[in-house]
Amino acid sequence: MQELSSMYSELGISKEVLEYGKKIEEKLKERFEKIDETAEYNQLKVIHAMQKHKVSEACLYSSSGYGYNDLGRDTLEEVYAEAFHAEAALVRPQIACGTHALAVALSGNLRPGDELLSPVGKPYDTLEEVIGIRPSKGSLAEYGVTYRQVELLEDGTFDYEAIKNAINERTKLVEIQRSKGYLTRPTFSVKQIGELIHFIKEIKPDVICMVDNCYGEFVERIEPSDVGADMVVGSLIKNPGGGLAPIGGYIVGTKECVENAAYRLTSPGLGKEVGASLGVIQSFYQGLFQAPTVVSGALKGAIFAANIFEKIGFPVIPNSTESRHDIIQAVTFGCPEGVIAFCQGIQAAAPVDSYVTPEPWDMPGYDSQVIMAAGAFVQGSSIELSADGPIKPPYAVYFQGGLTWYHAKLGILMALQKLMDAGIVTKDFTAANVKDL
Repeated sequence: MQELSSMYSELGISKEVLEYGKKIEEKLKERFEKIDETAEYNQLKVIHAMQKHKVSEACLYSSSGYGYNDLGRDTLEEVYAEAFHAEAALVRPQIACGTHALAVALSGNLRPGDELLSPVGKPYDTLEEVIGIRPSKGSLAEYGVTYRQVELLEDGTFDYEAIKNAINERTKLVEIQRSKGYLTRPTFSVKQIGELIHFIKEIKPDVICMVDNCYGEFVERIEPSDVGADMVVGSLIKNPGGGLAPIGGYIVGTKECVENAAYRLTSPGLGKEVGASLGVIQSFYQGLFQAPTVVSGALKGAIFAANIFEKIGFPVIPNSTESRHDIIQAVTFGCPEGVIAFCQGIQAAAPVDSYVTPEPWDMPGYDSQVIMAAGAFVQGSSIELSADGPIKPPYAVYFQGGLTWYHAKLGILMALQKLMDAGIVTKDFTAANVKDL
């Protein structure tokens, strides 16, 4: 134990912060065991999908050029469809990120004159330009797709009456964002999403229900595709890539919806038939294989963070005892200095670029300065230990990831250390500005 304490000390964690963390961790053992049980279930689900579709050594080989008859690519898509209990899947390195995957899914399934409905309030910042809420070249609005949204109720639940009134003859697609984004609302459980989809389908059976699943994969034993979603969309540099996928996104769902998305990703007449795997297919397979275990470590880190900072006096979403439906933990500091100190702590705990000090900057796609801590092996990978937040009220930071629980733990302790060094957390572990929060 002394050797472990010495190692933490070498990394910059004071004895007081380490002891505080130990007390919190001791109380979480039973909860962590339940997370491990879910990880075991999801691990077996992934292995079963790989075995059923006969993943072979040949599937790991690279392809180039057009990518015709790419065995590894086609089999991987069958594995994804199986694991998500969907009819089809599109899993490609040509999908640059989660926002791109969502844009492909939306534009592939919407036509001029159609209306897109968000029944969960404002979508994630980067989707605003995709939709045309904020004017941008090539937005859905430029192609004649209109947009409507229904705000959540004050308690963060769905406003069913307003949703019913918003659905009309032009409503073609409903976009449900599972995770909170840069908001302080709760993340929706798969069960809640299923109830919402059922309600919408009762009103208009032919409407496409699409779920933005980013940050939620493998947190629960079921996915939105298990409860009626026509499309489920996400990024491979988040949960399902397991920290190994260097790029990519996925779309799973009905055969028709996935085909429509594929024709948008490539071109009419080509669809899924082209798109070489370019030497990354092995990392896609291995990342998916490792994903349930990696996600469990990230989930433990989020719960650990919630318990630490809630006890100090900072508002946290989810709180320390709530059930979890994604890997994101929001902590509100009420001042920009808190957001900055937290992110600098996460960066200082990284294996890559730990010596770099993150600063707020004008990041493309956002309406305010954003600070990001991401000392990752894959640039921008948010399944790796990372934290970010907009520099605007209520000055909340969004923490996620950790390829291992132990790295997540170090990151949280380092963030706490930086907050103490900055005087935002006092020596008796209380928030210095708690009255203002």
